[in-house]
Amino acid sequence: MTTFDWHAERSDLAGMTLLDQTPESLDIDMNSVQKYRLQRVRQEMEARDISALIISDPVNIRYATGARNMQIFCARNTPSRYLIVTPHKNILFEFTGCAHLGEGLETIDEVRSSVTASFVAAGNNIKQREKDWAREMTAILVELVGIGGKVGMERMNAGTAIAMSISGYEIVDAQEPIEMARCIKSAEEMKCVIASLRMTERGVMRLRNAIRPGITENELWSVLHQTVIAEEGDYCETRLLSSGARTNPWFQETASKVIGENELIALDTDVVGCFGYYSDFSRTFHSGPGKPSEQQKTLYKVAYEQVQHNLSIIKPGMSFKDYSNEAWNIPEKYHSNRYYLSAHGVGMTGEYPYLYHHADYKDAGYDGVILPGMTLCVESYIGEQDGHEGVKLEEQILVTETGIEMLSKFPFEEELLSN
Repeated sequence: MTTFDWHAERSDLAGMTLLDQTPESLDIDMNSVQKYRLQRVRQEMEARDISALIISDPVNIRYATGARNMQIFCARNTPSRYLIVTPHKNILFEFTGCAHLGEGLETIDEVRSSVTASFVAAGNNIKQREKDWAREMTAILVELVGIGGKVGMERMNAGTAIAMSISGYEIVDAQEPIEMARCIKSAEEMKCVIASLRMTERGVMRLRNAIRPGITENELWSVLHQTVIAEEGDYCETRLLSSGARTNPWFQETASKVIGENELIALDTDVVGCFGYYSDFSRTFHSGPGKPSEQQKTLYKVAYEQVQHNLSIIKPGMSFKDYSNEAWNIPEKYHSNRYYLSAHGVGMTGEYPYLYHHADYKDAGYDGVILPGMTLCVESYIGEQDGHEGVKLEEQILVTETGIEMLSKFPFEEELLSN
């Protein structure tokens, strides 16, 4: 257990020297990473007899090719850029004026201009635009993979999928092959994951150093954002930082609320960091200047116990059902406010698999196997229904051939764990 004392010098803490590594110092072979990821996608396509994928999610386009462009904009405006993946050729359809962004990537064989088949772009001509889009896709697929067969599509506006349904291809959902590809990381890919985590941990340390009564939640959260942008990260996917009574229930995003004295401050990073990899850990702090109350320490210790127990049971080859059966049982008084997952996969975003609490497995759970190469986040939120405060903790790990490796290194709070 790595802890530190609130009253210690917080800018030079024991155990934090690893966080000083910059991404450039890790000597990452991005070409190897990109080739591995594309190979994973094609392997999962082959396993499901899928001839081609039409990918529109910008995170998945980046996973399959390394091509990055206006990720949030393109997630909202689909299909504004998209990718055809076949066993032997990839064609990236890039946003207007952006064809040059795909140059130099060995994972992309050709770049063409995209057709934005959305109502915003086409207005009253949207139905015809969708038909034209489907006709172009069909002609390209016939050229690349022949007539007939399965084509996986990601989410787009409904009209494009409807238009493709009469193309002569069997249209299936692309989620499964892509998620199954993403869930197993290569050794070189793990360098990207670790670089993103170290960057995010530096940002959280700066955020922790900025905590004081009188600062607003928004001001405090911006400290992390500054590090993310300054150190080649992309963005924070959520705004999950809250203080005092706003920590219970969870999922209250940052506001202009002023942090008071001796309050808990809980956060979940949800950072899409450098190289596009997700840094996802949670911590809860105390604002001072006094010591934490017994109730605050109890909440923290219970959350810590849940995370540590669930970390201790994870092993390669374990089924999702067995994990659920062995996972820590949440005390009744905290159950109604529980975090909706016990653990989940993580890579370039949150991903497959979801591992559910024992009480939720019957209704929401599904089975599978925890495999070496999976990166997982183990979650806890502890707060009583109608209680005053709550605690959020979370750790990010790698599943290895023999057990687990801790990836998140940010220390826990000694004062909140003390007797």
